[in-house]
Amino acid sequence: MRIAVAGATGNIGARTVAVLEQAGHEVVRISRSHGVDLTTGDGLDAALAGVEAVIDATSYAAADRDDAVACFGTTTRNLLAAEERAGVRHHVLLSIVGVDRVEGNAHYAGKREQERLVAEGPVPWTIVPVTQFYDFAATMTSWTEQDGVATIPPLLVQPIAPADVADILTEIATSAPQGRYRDVAGPEPQDLVDMARRTNDARGHAVKLVPTWSSLLGPEMAGDVLLPGEGARIAPTTFDEWLAKQQ
Repeated sequence: MRIAVAGATGNIGARTVAVLEQAGHEVVRISRSHGVDLTTGDGLDAALAGVEAVIDATSYAAADRDDAVACFGTTTRNLLAAEERAGVRHHVLLSIVGVDRVEGNAHYAGKREQERLVAEGPVPWTIVPVTQFYDFAATMTSWTEQDGVATIPPLLVQPIAPADVADILTEIATSAPQGRYRDVAGPEPQDLVDMARRTNDARGHAVKLVPTWSSLLGPEMAGDVLLPGEGARIAPTTFDEWLAKQQ
């Protein structure tokens, strides 16, 4: 198949491109570095010529809720419109487990807008809600670290290996549209603070962690809010297996 990946240079997008190519598919990379701008739509029509399926693995760091909704909304509208013109038969959106249960987070507001546009849009679709990735904890501490100290919220998560996400997106994109897919998660619940400590230790990065709800994510995400729902698809790679590769 000829499959386009939006966000092709990102954490999940790059892995998905590799998995698709290893499986023998022709991959079109959609990113600014490849001459395609989702914000303006420049290059989209040419990129999607002959494309059968699109995987949207884009992510944006917006300053506030309005920015996030506007950013995700603009890029999604442009992408869906170009897909309709090109006759794309399947739009696969990578989303987040619990996106409807968190009101105060700007990124989640943007993802909800993205989901809405896809579900109401002209292209047959599958929305794939996925839990946080294994590298999320250490990434969060890198955002807040100052003078060897980083704040991090004490979240309960059931994270997943990025490579497993790429495998599942490839499987879904090469199948028929399924609407809203079941939640996708890793094998075990984890404490985000412990994950950050273990990941930084494995990478040889010394940082003092300060658990606090006054960090980047608030208490509206506490408890089981970010955990997968009943009947979730459980990916195979454990955190310990992923962590062993970080050393």
